[in-house]
Amino acid sequence: MALSEFEIERIKALVEEFLERRRPPVEIRDKLDLAYRIEGQSVVLFEVRPRYDNPKEKIEFAVAKATYVRKSDSWKILWQRADLRWHGYEPHPEVDSLEKFLEVVDKDQYHCFWG
Repeated sequence: MALSEFEIERIKALVEEFLERRRPPVEIRDKLDLAYRIEGQSVVLFEVRPRYDNPKEKIEFAVAKATYVRKSDSWKILWQRADLRWHGYEPHPEVDSLEKFLEVVDKDQYHCFWG
């Protein structure tokens, strides 16, 4: 079952507030910025940068992903490893709210999200 319009609007507000605090200064956002997208039951956070061999083209680097599990009313936390696959984040593979997901990503205790 897809997220409701109400849930999507709430997610947008929370994630946009979070990203606004984390975004780099305005003067370098053409070289590095942060963004997100909602894909089905998931929220994906990513960096946006110019492509090294074609600076006019923008590329995305995944930072973190949260997938809502309606059955357990929880969010799975995932990070993208060097194999470009999403992996469960230990020691917090699941949290009970999107706010807690954003807190885990912000703290990045094990340097999986921000490097």
